Amino acid sequence: MTVQHHGHLHERMTILGDLQAASFVPWIRRHAAKLGLSQAISHQSVDKIELEVAGPVELIDMMEVGCSLGPIDVWVETILRTPIESDAE
Repeated sequence: MTVQHHGHLHERMTILGDLQAASFVPWIRRHAAKLGLSQAISHQSVDKIELEVAGPVELIDMMEVGCSLGPIDVWVETILRTPIESDAE
């Protein structure tokens, strides 16, 4: 029997838009830290950033809203969220 943390998720967040500002990735890291989420950036380019986040669903939702509003020097068009399976069955 697998024990799951109630309400905790592990997701891949794909952020699409005009993401050229060098300040955006450090901003994402700070924002995730403020929310207490663990995060790892797996892809970064001028129009796409992929990060994996883990934590309570409400905080991941807040992370998505924060990234969509983002710092003033980036333009986020879309954020896609995909669940990541943590247990191989």
